[in-house]
Amino acid sequence: MQIDKLRGKALDQLFDAILTLKDREECYRFFDDLCTMGEIQSLSQRLEVARMLMEGHTYHHIEDETGASTATISRVKRCINFGNDGYQMTLDRLYKES
Repeated sequence: MQIDKLRGKALDQLFDAILTLKDREECYRFFDDLCTMGEIQSLSQRLEVARMLMEGHTYHHIEDETGASTATISRVKRCINFGNDGYQMTLDRLYKES
């Protein structure tokens, strides 16, 4: 796990802070203070790319729909194939609940 290289007190604090957020409005407020608009958009774009890849969309379609570069799509695809199943776990939970 690559995240093992990052583990530590500061990252634990960040994740613990995120886990305290109670609803979408609190997420908007926290992430607006924490990240730039570009960083937030990049994170949401990657999640959308992952969803579309898992649904079987082509790179070209994903690029057209999300504006993501082929490099970003490839990076997300690599994480889906060889990562820690974080995208799969999260998207399964997200769409199971909706």
